[in-house]
Amino acid sequence: MLFDSCWEPNPHLGPQHPPIPGIHNSGWVQSPGKERLLNPAVEPELKAYVTGVVSAFANDDRVLAWDVWNEPDNQGRDLAQDLPAKVRRVNELLPRVFDWARSAHPRQPLTSGVWQGNWTDPQKESETTKIQLAQSDVMSFHNYDWPEIFEARIAELRSLGRPLICTEYMARGNGSTFDTILPIAKREHVAAINWGFVVGKTQTNLPWDSWTRPYVTEPPTVWFHEVFRADDSPYRQREIDLIRQLTGRGFPNPDVKPGKELSAP
Repeated sequence: MLFDSCWEPNPHLGPQHPPIPGIHNSGWVQSPGKERLLNPAVEPELKAYVTGVVSAFANDDRVLAWDVWNEPDNQGRDLAQDLPAKVRRVNELLPRVFDWARSAHPRQPLTSGVWQGNWTDPQKESETTKIQLAQSDVMSFHNYDWPEIFEARIAELRSLGRPLICTEYMARGNGSTFDTILPIAKREHVAAINWGFVVGKTQTNLPWDSWTRPYVTEPPTVWFHEVFRADDSPYRQREIDLIRQLTGRGFPNPDVKPGKELSAP
């Protein structure tokens, strides 16, 4: 990921502020930050950053794809009053970022994940979404909804005729779980990358509503993201079994069709 419009709008050189107790992802910072994003004079620096990073890893097998800008029209934190100006500037820069990255001739495809709004009707798509859909070599998207909505989102993107990667999913309190989403993704041949792995400094086991109601005296009823506790034990063993079963990695009997071992409660 090269740029990101989520959360803290005022990053700075050096150590950032520590995580805020009880709040989801409170240390995440935008890139570029608010000041640099809205300042056209720093654009050559942004270009140099993109071309430099992509050039360095343009033939690296460890890089699956380049997500050039994460949720570019996200309002972030404490930036709602500047959102129109922010989105206008992002819409100016986003096509250039794709061009800058392509100028480095990467072997890997480029993408920017769509995450909100309508993805099927050009009359209803935002300008940001239009750029993302037009410029992405492979289509990536975010979805933290119930399985029927996840399926509908896949259907919306199928007509574009490009490989699909869900680069963010799995928010238990939203109905997006390994149990509900992964079987659909496998059936539909959609790659899926869940948010979170081990509970820690990001505090993304806490839900989004912690921004207005911090979980400082008690934990949430259900973890939002994350798979493992800090001691490496799974939050829910059944999830681990399902992932192993659907991927064929380390499951005791890979010849048994998915769903058989997990049919019992």
